[in-house]
Amino acid sequence: MEQLRIVSERRSQVSRFKRWSRKGFGVFQSLKHEVTIGCLVATYLSTATIEKASAQTETIYVNQDQKLDEVVVSAQRTPVTYSQVARVVTVMEREEISATPVQSVQDLLEHLLNVDVRQRGNHGVQADVSIRGGSFDQTMILLNGVNITDPQTGHLSMNLPVDLESIERVEILHGPGARVFGPNAFSGAINFITGTKRKNNIKLAASAGEDGFYSVSAAATYLTGSLKSYVALSRKASDGYIENTDFISTNLFYQGQLSTSQGDLDLQVGYNTKGFGANSFYTPAYPNQYEENKTTFASLRFSTKGKVKFTPVVYWRRHQDRFELFRDNPASWYTSHNYHLTDVYGTNLNTSFNWALGKSATGVEFRSENIWSNVLGEEMDEPMKVPGERGAFFTKQHTRTNMSYFLEHNVYLDRLTISAGIMANWNSDLGRDFNFYPGVDVSYQLKENLKWYASLNHSLRMPTFTDLYYAGPTNIGNADLEPEEATTWESGFKYNNHLFRAHASIFYRKGTNMIDWVKMNAEDKWQSQNLTDINTLGLEFSAQLYPKAIWGKDFPLKSLKMTYAYLNMDKSSDEFISLYVLDNLKHKLSLTSDYRIWDNLGTSWTISYQNREGGYIYYDKANSTYGEERSYSPFWLMDARIYYQKPKYTVYAEASNVLDKEYYDRGNITQPGRWLRVGVKLNLDL
Repeated sequence: MEQLRIVSERRSQVSRFKRWSRKGFGVFQSLKHEVTIGCLVATYLSTATIEKASAQTETIYVNQDQKLDEVVVSAQRTPVTYSQVARVVTVMEREEISATPVQSVQDLLEHLLNVDVRQRGNHGVQADVSIRGGSFDQTMILLNGVNITDPQTGHLSMNLPVDLESIERVEILHGPGARVFGPNAFSGAINFITGTKRKNNIKLAASAGEDGFYSVSAAATYLTGSLKSYVALSRKASDGYIENTDFISTNLFYQGQLSTSQGDLDLQVGYNTKGFGANSFYTPAYPNQYEENKTTFASLRFSTKGKVKFTPVVYWRRHQDRFELFRDNPASWYTSHNYHLTDVYGTNLNTSFNWALGKSATGVEFRSENIWSNVLGEEMDEPMKVPGERGAFFTKQHTRTNMSYFLEHNVYLDRLTISAGIMANWNSDLGRDFNFYPGVDVSYQLKENLKWYASLNHSLRMPTFTDLYYAGPTNIGNADLEPEEATTWESGFKYNNHLFRAHASIFYRKGTNMIDWVKMNAEDKWQSQNLTDINTLGLEFSAQLYPKAIWGKDFPLKSLKMTYAYLNMDKSSDEFISLYVLDNLKHKLSLTSDYRIWDNLGTSWTISYQNREGGYIYYDKANSTYGEERSYSPFWLMDARIYYQKPKYTVYAEASNVLDKEYYDRGNITQPGRWLRVGVKLNLDL
């Protein structure tokens, strides 16, 4: 079966909060072989050869130029065709990524279905990413199918060692993925994929703009014999759009893919470092904050060939963070910055095979999460020197171990497909036996282009080290926190033909033991507690039009896409004030278009509307006092680009926040106004 790229959209105790609050606090006082495009690659499932499953053929057009009779996806532990998958999966590949008028991965996610990106710093400096109204700690982040989620806090999970130009495809699983990916894929998972080119290639990109912004990157793909190597280097910086929002970020990344007679070997190694002014990031009372992050990541995966596929993976991720409450001129009472270092080691094995009764998969994952800090953890017997820092010592530490076992089976009965599985999970912090998290997905082909699907899944999320241990002037952690759990029901319809693709769905998530920072009175400290039960009702709709399928490649409108998501969250807790869980996007509407003006001249734009629930306590910087509680105001944003594109190069000018809107989506943090940039990209096949 020919495997081509596809750009597609796959698709107790109840508490009553008496009011919302967003009063800030210093959370850290610091703080493969080619994968088939169109697949959501599971952490444990990167199969070198995917056998074609028996299924009704589903014909769709991709990129207005490619016709696919059968597309392989893997939103479960065993590969299935797109016509069989019973989940909503959003896939965005290189062509669509390149056309979007953004400069960072975080900005790209802003425009995707039911993804909430709340940025502190712009251009990917720091962003909290959530799916379907979950928190930023409830979304699993993967790089080429390997889990790189940060156990210290979800604030740091998007510190990727690659830039936007290296991302060939973004895949998003909407809804719980515990039985596929493991713990912490609570409300969804996002997988970033690199190195899919199959010929020698060099890519160069440079852009510059207002406020001293510049971005440069270089990447090369080189094939020699059975080895394919991909290497990328990038750097990005700005003086900042307001005082103390400057940043500088550097990425270095290598991916090697070796094909042998026994199987396929995939190695990836990455490094990211960035420093940035963190104006009001964690509390507006201290606008002169500064932070520096360093991320190192490596993984090795082997995928065997044959009827029974074995895929062992080993990986390591280290993250080091220094947070300065005062970038300069510290107060007399300020004695030390906050220092954190996390090491995550993991290994997993997935086995999949076909037999008379369908497709089955089994797997096991071991993951060790470790932190050293002067703020988070338990007291150490002896202090340990902070690497690379003069006169700084770690005084606290914590280690926890997670073990998960997976089992899944899939049945294909003409128009009906059923996928059922279970994860058994044990964690050393819980001090109890294994807990089980089952799930089942069902789909039925009603007509040639119309499919109904439904799913029921149970998921969990372990508390972060910040939830457990952070203690400061305004907050108290809780080392006795239980994991969050949720059961999610979902159903919907998908429609696909050569011109039009759409899906509509409804889901209901019942969450228990939800973790939130709460307090009884305004003068109390924030405390992390399992006090919140949250029931979420959501509606989603997406539609994408491919005019070229009817009117040919010379038709000026290349693509037109609309997505809309609605959330209603019923949350309560014994008269507590909530810090985080109430600030979900109630309405999110996104419109994107790519239009050829004349010959090689074109324009692309995105328009989005966001209406957020909740609010924050306004901080009067002039008088250094907190004032009244303010609700988040809804707003429209528009980004636009005009470009001249040839096969080997693209020249463009673009603007973000074209309408120069003033808006807030994270407390008192001022977001950038209109920002103009120009750039050039070279794409040379050798």
